Amino acid sequence: MLAQGGGGTHQNRSERDTFAVMYAERLAQLWAVESGLCFGRLDLAEEKPLYIGRLGLSDDDQARMLIDWRAPVAQPFYRATPRTPMGVTRRRHLQTRGRRVIGVDDDLLDFDRLTDADRATLNGEAALLASLGEKRTGRMRDIVATIQAEQDRIIRADLGGVLVVQGGPGTGKTVVALHRAAYLLYTHRERLARRGVLIIGPNLTFLRYIEQVLPSLGETDVLLSTIAEMYPGVRARARESAEAAAIKGAVRMGDVLARALQEWQRMPRQAIDINLGRYTLRLDQGTTEAARSRALRSRRPHNQARAVFVRHILNVLSKQAAKQLGRGMLDEDDMADLREDLRTEPAVKSALNRLWPYLTPQRLLTGLFASHERMGRAGLSAAESRALYREAPRSGAPAWTEADVPLLDEAAELLGDIDPAVVRAAALQAEEDLAAARRAEEDERSSELAYAREVLELTGMSEIVDAERFAARHRDDGLDLTTAERAAADRTWAYGHIIVDEAQELSAMAWRMLMRRSPNRSMTVVGDIAQTGSAAGAASWAEVLDPYARGRWREESLTVNYRTPVELMTVAADVLALVGPSLKAPESVRETGVRPWARQISGPREIGGVVTGEIVPDGRLVVIVPASRAEELGAAVTSTVPGAVAGPGAGALEAPVAVLTVAEAKGLEFDAVIVAEPGEILAESPRGAGDLYVALTRATRRLGIVHTGELPAVLSRCERVPAG
Repeated sequence: MLAQGGGGTHQNRSERDTFAVMYAERLAQLWAVESGLCFGRLDLAEEKPLYIGRLGLSDDDQARMLIDWRAPVAQPFYRATPRTPMGVTRRRHLQTRGRRVIGVDDDLLDFDRLTDADRATLNGEAALLASLGEKRTGRMRDIVATIQAEQDRIIRADLGGVLVVQGGPGTGKTVVALHRAAYLLYTHRERLARRGVLIIGPNLTFLRYIEQVLPSLGETDVLLSTIAEMYPGVRARARESAEAAAIKGAVRMGDVLARALQEWQRMPRQAIDINLGRYTLRLDQGTTEAARSRALRSRRPHNQARAVFVRHILNVLSKQAAKQLGRGMLDEDDMADLREDLRTEPAVKSALNRLWPYLTPQRLLTGLFASHERMGRAGLSAAESRALYREAPRSGAPAWTEADVPLLDEAAELLGDIDPAVVRAAALQAEEDLAAARRAEEDERSSELAYAREVLELTGMSEIVDAERFAARHRDDGLDLTTAERAAADRTWAYGHIIVDEAQELSAMAWRMLMRRSPNRSMTVVGDIAQTGSAAGAASWAEVLDPYARGRWREESLTVNYRTPVELMTVAADVLALVGPSLKAPESVRETGVRPWARQISGPREIGGVVTGEIVPDGRLVVIVPASRAEELGAAVTSTVPGAVAGPGAGALEAPVAVLTVAEAKGLEFDAVIVAEPGEILAESPRGAGDLYVALTRATRRLGIVHTGELPAVLSRCERVPAG
């Protein structure tokens, strides 16, 4: 149905394509939400029951059959209580498998208003506790059927400004943020669809863990990314020390890069002679300094300011050339021709490129970090220079780390884009032919875009449909990029809303990068200051947000722990006191009757047997290890436990047993957790107590400790298990 070489007028094709895309998007939504499409019913005192689901549905007569969970009329499903029933007598939770109802749970809100028939059909335990008891599958599930009142308040909070969601482990911060994204897209569809929603997670494993939540809620066009992926064309996979990452994350690196750029703009003290055969031109220090001053006064980024610099130099050189050629007085057209002749001279181009080169962010950073002298002149200390030094990467080797990405983005702001016309002029003749073909294609696209704008204006849809995307559907190249795809390819894209998870881990430079992508400061920031593990991370939300949104951010707290049982949280709370004596752990809603245990082992060879005894049938177990021992302990587990995997990635989510570091496990949850060598985790970094707190709060059922040395005193509440 889509126009791929089809005939007809632009209007015929546009109408056909519009309907095709509309139905395709709706079909994708319906397939994504089919599992558990209807999950609840509200029995109202004096009205017909309302069925609540993931999407709104109507019958052929437009009578409402299913209410979208985000609609205002659905709020009582999440907020009604026996004290404030909001007109609801009974809230029913429906559990389905495929298209069959397999379970019913009722919450009574107004018993006196129930009919005898209603009272005869009451069912079930609390739906929330039932869902918490389910085994983990390696993917985060939505909580649309069991959203609690404090969560619902945050999900439906106003769009404007920065909303900080502060909450301890297990309080549902992440899933609340994802449901908030779905709610905002439903409520502010017209405003957000064009600019899109960006969700930032701590690592790729985490993104894989949450990737099914939004599609299950009917939202498929949201960009999920990590900081490491935020610079188009760069794959940040190299590793570096925590010390180097902390230095790069400091806000002063913006000034360091600005000074590093100045190194490329310094003029030589000696004159430069340019031999053109028939005559020789000279650029003395006064000329080059004057050109530099004029370029800097233009306040343009480096690559755009180059045009000012080059224009001044060519004016001087053309006057010298005219004088040496003995042409006398030349009119402006003759001088323009002479300047253009000089511009194309290889010797002149070489001199200009030495004096004021075009730079890419990659070249600026590579040159800086490969030179102790340049780093020193840019303002870094000798110790910092040693920590950051690296040789230029070999071809094919990982070149960039996650901490480099915000620096590349900062450098791109300082440098600006290189003029595409200059890039084409520097290409080989064959590439020039290709550029000419591309220019012709651009002219054709300009015509199509003008037509699209005219059609949209005439139909009154200009505020609803993006003219560029509308025009793209008529091309034969098959490209119909979603908002998320276009945003991912454009470094300068400004998003309608940004959600940042594990936000306490972001460095000051990472925040600078994200704020460029949120000029309207519409953000949801999710995290827990007590869990900050990165040396470059946040000490307080005010420290992070006041420089960008003073007076425009507000904080909400999640206080109930839905993940971690009371027995596990009691042990974790002792560790939290090491992080900060005034910090308070969230209250757990359930008990399991199973105490955390600790067992001393003689060495890594015993750990496999311990893990085998703790495997959860049809569930997930993780062994959390110190970063310095990850390879050793990972090998010890995978060599003895069938199906176990070590390291992050999709395999860690699917396997019955995974071995991860604290950083790799952050944001995830498992049925059972074994923490290996907690003393080493404590001692591994200045924020070791926070890391151990994170490790202890990943489990939904069972927690164990294995150690070769003395058990840290802070874990004394664990039940000691004798060596076996």
